[in-house]
Amino acid sequence: MATFSLGKHPHVELCDLLKLEGWSESGAQAKIAISEGEVQVDGATETRKRCKIVAGQTVTFAGQSVTVTA
Repeated sequence: MATFSLGKHPHVELCDLLKLEGWSESGAQAKIAISEGEVQVDGATETRKRCKIVAGQTVTFAGQSVTVTA
């Protein structure tokens, strides 16, 4: 499973994570996917576009998963 490092940041917003992982071409596209219930955080559907994702959480979208690390 892939990992995403937060580096020195305490969190990453969900819409930004989709962009940074290359799962969506734009922030707008990411927000649409999130609002339509296509993204899961720790196995539960997440519809908050700017949901703060912290270390230890796993995000799944379109059959791909990434675990966020500190």
